[in-house]
Amino acid sequence: MSTTHRELVRRLRLLIALALATTLALFVAYRGVHDDTVPLASSTTPGILAVDTARHAMRQAHEEIRDSGHRADVSGEFHTWTSVAHQSLALAASENVTGVAGRHDLQTLTGLIAVYSGWVERWGRESDADSPLRAAYLHYAEQVLGLDSAPGTDGDIMSRLDALRAEQLAEARRQAAFSWQQWLWWSVVAALYAALCLAMLETQRFLRRRFRKPVQVRLLAATAVCALGVPLLAWLTLRAHGAMADTVGWIRVRRQDPDLVPEVADNVEGALADAGWWASLSEWVLWGGAVVMALTLWGLWPRIAEYRFRGAR
Repeated sequence: MSTTHRELVRRLRLLIALALATTLALFVAYRGVHDDTVPLASSTTPGILAVDTARHAMRQAHEEIRDSGHRADVSGEFHTWTSVAHQSLALAASENVTGVAGRHDLQTLTGLIAVYSGWVERWGRESDADSPLRAAYLHYAEQVLGLDSAPGTDGDIMSRLDALRAEQLAEARRQAAFSWQQWLWWSVVAALYAALCLAMLETQRFLRRRFRKPVQVRLLAATAVCALGVPLLAWLTLRAHGAMADTVGWIRVRRQDPDLVPEVADNVEGALADAGWWASLSEWVLWGGAVVMALTLWGLWPRIAEYRFRGAR
């Protein structure tokens, strides 16, 4: 067997091994970031904003009670705001940001709002402004609501909403974080990518020197796919990570003005509008790797076949 044949086979094996390793490492690294972009945009952020809306609605509902003064009038506005709170909590439950624990908290909150509404209804049925029951009912309702509860309290509506929001925000931060595992995978990708490109160029140089041809087109195409594809995916990952960090910055602070909640939602939607497309490209990583390996095999195998039965040179 000729030395040329051995050199070609060795280079083909090296290129296929590097291309396969680079493809698999890139697939894991890319999905490690982009698998969280869609949940952050479509579930986590709406869940957090729904909790903010519920909190504001409960505050507004109690303002309606306070504004009624001695009249003890449970107006339609009160029921409207409590309905908004219920709908917002239902939305938060459907997003399922924190899993089973979050669903349990939301069920508890729904029950507490029903208890709060019950005390308010009893307060409204007391027509005597000096009735001790009337004062007691309002006191019990305010205790369940917990507008002025001390930090660390967890038995009232507002404290539980704050705790739920903190858990949701922690999940959002986890999704947007660039963990050490992701740094490790992208470092592996960078090393394999550099090795593959150098091996491709060295193989081109070997072919040009041995066969006196300026360039091997199929191998050049494989080199181009690799050289352009990996940096493009790295740039998309950097862009996605920046958008996720911006999203966490927008939702980190609870908006006191309810009119700002749609603005935050619009900002997140704009920043992560391409999240689904970014995530779908992970499948193309595998296709791209297959193309690189096929072009490499297609480019080198005919030369290997030519030397299969030749004697040593």
